[in-house]
Amino acid sequence: MSQTVGETMRAGMARMRAAGVADPARDARRLAAAALQVDPSRISLMAHDPWPDTASAAWEAMVAAREARRPVSQIVGSRAFFGRRFRVTSDVLDPRPETEALIVEALRAPASRVLDIGTGSGCILLTLLAEWPDAAGVATDASPAALEVARANAADLGLAARAEFHLGDWSAGAEGPFDLVVSNPPYIAADELAALEPEVTRWEPAMALSPGEDGLAAYRAILPQAADLLAPAGRILLEIGASQGPDVADLCRKEGFRDVRVLADLDGRDRVVAGSKG
Repeated sequence: MSQTVGETMRAGMARMRAAGVADPARDARRLAAAALQVDPSRISLMAHDPWPDTASAAWEAMVAAREARRPVSQIVGSRAFFGRRFRVTSDVLDPRPETEALIVEALRAPASRVLDIGTGSGCILLTLLAEWPDAAGVATDASPAALEVARANAADLGLAARAEFHLGDWSAGAEGPFDLVVSNPPYIAADELAALEPEVTRWEPAMALSPGEDGLAAYRAILPQAADLLAPAGRILLEIGASQGPDVADLCRKEGFRDVRVLADLDGRDRVVAGSKG
């Protein structure tokens, strides 16, 4: 007799747990939904149904990938962010819930033209454009593969006509003025990399994680460029590591930004530095 959906999932959960996966039950639901091609909300209702043979190969491949600590978003190919779904590959950072703190702060004041430096999947810029129907934006990235993912996400969301993409370091190719500059740059210090989970160190792009040394090199490069590209009353929002608030805020002030603030995410950790040019 074939296994049920619930039995198959429990077997997969045991394998993932043995591999050190932090939340195998949650991951099993997402992977099972992808293998069965159903909405995750239906999985509990299907627990006593027989597992279809046609989904076994996909399930086995997904569980094996998760045992290797590949992120679920890369395995299933997408991740939800601020109520929308974004394509994800190993060429971009996985959009994370804590980054939504930057979105929330950005939406406190309107912007007509936005620059996203180091866009990755495009989740920040494209979310803002989706929330602001009359806005346009420019995204930059040093990775051609990342820009392909961002372009695909723009097309999926119907935003391609309002988003430009430029290949290059930091703000290369971008022409101001912009009302808002946003960035989630590489900020992990070199000595912090060893403590990260395998999902990050094995599978996410190294160039998007750490600039080396103290983790502040990206901010030192971005801030002078942003100051030149912003409109007179423009704003800048930078995602930061939890311990970097004072240092990045100080760098902002040295570049002439005003009303510099360090903002926390929903977990209470410093996550965003905000400043204004005017």
